[in-house]
Amino acid sequence: MTENLPKKKSFKNPIKFAVTLNEEQKEAKAIVLQNKITVLKGSAGSGKSMLAAQVALDLLFRHEVEKVILTRPAVTSGEEIGYLPGDKDAKLAPYTAAIYDNMYRLYNKEKIDKEIMEGHIEVIPLAFMRGRNLTNCAVVVDEGQNITHRQMELLLGRICEGSKMIICGDTAQIDLKDKKMSGFNFICNNLTNVSGFGVVTLKTNHRDPIVEDILKVYGDHRD
Repeated sequence: MTENLPKKKSFKNPIKFAVTLNEEQKEAKAIVLQNKITVLKGSAGSGKSMLAAQVALDLLFRHEVEKVILTRPAVTSGEEIGYLPGDKDAKLAPYTAAIYDNMYRLYNKEKIDKEIMEGHIEVIPLAFMRGRNLTNCAVVVDEGQNITHRQMELLLGRICEGSKMIICGDTAQIDLKDKKMSGFNFICNNLTNVSGFGVVTLKTNHRDPIVEDILKVYGDHRD
């Protein structure tokens, strides 16, 4: 049975975001819009999360989806932060702050906060994904390189009618104690022949030029 999805509205004018995409990002966005699942690869500062947030907000504001789902693994870069008080949003706040920061950079903060309050932008911990049906939504997955094989399989199995998923990651930033547990490279290498799955590598550095030089040195000396 076909699900009854809301009628999509058409917009003549593009959504005006505060940050303009460069040509590389525009090409990547076109690929995201063509696919059901897209992996955005790239080193630190390549704009993966910013692009994913822009695409998700664009789809939401155009009523192409009903909501934006934000998720990422609760893995830190080598430093344990211990027990965090509060509800799930408070516990996930340190992990999702970067995604929210990108949204605030892209669009009016009051508008973003309104969408959050109305439940149109929702944080779902990766650990709570089992049993969820992600229907008619844009799913932004940050720090995908820290998702294990089992978690990745579970996550990809949640997608339902009318949804898109964008998985951002960089294999140079795997923080899992056993790097072989990461399921990121597996999907990049083994799902490219699946219809509706795409992989895009962003190469332009959007931070200070020194970042690119430093990362190159570390890359040259990485085992």
